[in-house]
Formats: sequence, C-alpha cells, structure tokens
Amino acid sequence: MALTLRIGQRAVYPSRGIAEVVNVEKREIGGKVQSFYVLRLASSDLKILVHVDKAEQVGIRPVAGAQEVDEVLQILREKAASFERHPWNRRYRAYMDKIKSGSLFEVAEVFRDLHRLKKTKPLSFGERRMLDTARGLVSQELSVARSIDRATVERELDSVLNEGQA
Repeated sequence: MALTLRIGQRAVYPSRGIAEVVNVEKREIGGKVQSFYVLRLASSDLKILVHVDKAEQVGIRPVAGAQEVDEVLQILREKAASFERHPWNRRYRAYMDKIKSGSLFEVAEVFRDLHRLKKTKPLSFGERRMLDTARGLVSQELSVARSIDRATVERELDSVLNEGQA
C-alpha cells in the first residue's frame, strides 16, 4: 500500500527531519497532470515538492509512534558499534549512509556511536557536525512523537546515553 499523507499531517523527510504537509498540488508535466505533496520543513521553513507516487521511495515516513520511541531509547542504551578502528572518512561515509536512510533507528545508532566515540577521542569536524545532525533529528522526532518540548527530550536523551555508559 502506498504512503498517503493528509494536509496538516507531519512526516519525516530523510536527513532533514520533521516536515508538515501544507498542500497537495497538481502540476502538468509532459502533458500529464501529476500530484505533489508540498512539505514545509519544521527546522527551516524550506518547502519541498515530492511526487505523491514517489514519497515512499524518497524515504518519507510517518512520525514515530510510542513503540518506535521506546526502541530508540533502547538503541541509545546499547553498547556502541565498533567503528572507531576504521579511518574517520570510512566511519563518516557509513554514518552518512545511515542518516540519509531516514530510519530513526539508524540515525539513533549514529547519535549513540558518535556520542560514545567523543568520550574516548576527539571527533573530526565532520563527525562533530554529524553528531549534531543526528542529535537534532532524533530529538526533533521524539519531541513531535511525544508532544513534549525539545529541551526536555534532549535532557532525557543525555540521561539515557550516560546510563548506557555505566
């Protein structure tokens, strides 16, 4: 079954975060009328057009539910994967692929792994930016999913990550 979004609904756009469906526009392309979701990113007010039939292929998905939120918190408690033995550029590519996937779980793994790696050695500039991106994406989605402010979510994420260290 194809992904169907309604105007006013929030969804997740891979590597960009939460977006709201503000309209569904019809446009003529090559003599054929086609439908597009008009998405407005919560973080920047940027508007993105996504072909209705390609939304799933692009990686757009509904905001996480309670079960997914619990799973993310469990991921953050787990021991980090051992990418630290790889050169930073190889780690960077692996993490970037996970962020681009749009999967909340994969982004949470990047957040967890880089957060833990930061405790053992200095991160490269790119890894620091990626850590910030992953943290932002996870906290933004959990905030929307649970209808609580982002600062509260970020405090909880720090607490969960630190309990995973013990």
